[in-house]
Amino acid sequence: MKPVVLLVGKLRNVIGDVPKHMEDLPVRWLGAHDHAEVMRQLEGEPAIACVIIGGSLEDSVRGDLVGLIASQRPDLCIFVKDRASGPDAMVEFVRRVVEMHLIESSWPPET
Repeated sequence: MKPVVLLVGKLRNVIGDVPKHMEDLPVRWLGAHDHAEVMRQLEGEPAIACVIIGGSLEDSVRGDLVGLIASQRPDLCIFVKDRASGPDAMVEFVRRVVEMHLIESSWPPET
């Protein structure tokens, strides 16, 4: 079973384009753009392995999302992209996270 990565971001084109650049990775992608979509994805997909939050969201929204995700799914790692590198760096950031956290770590973890 492929690990599922939840991408959260304000820019729909960034979230929509990221998976297209990483078709070589053995991952299934989900996207969300606001609190309601994040909740729906967390409740509807138990196989989510990690959450990656983009840098385009306001800091207060990102903080709220981290709290929401951690309270609903304390088993998930949450990665927050920096704002300074801009949306063009999202693909590289996501690739590094997925390769290091999911692929090189032999996901899924032993239970």
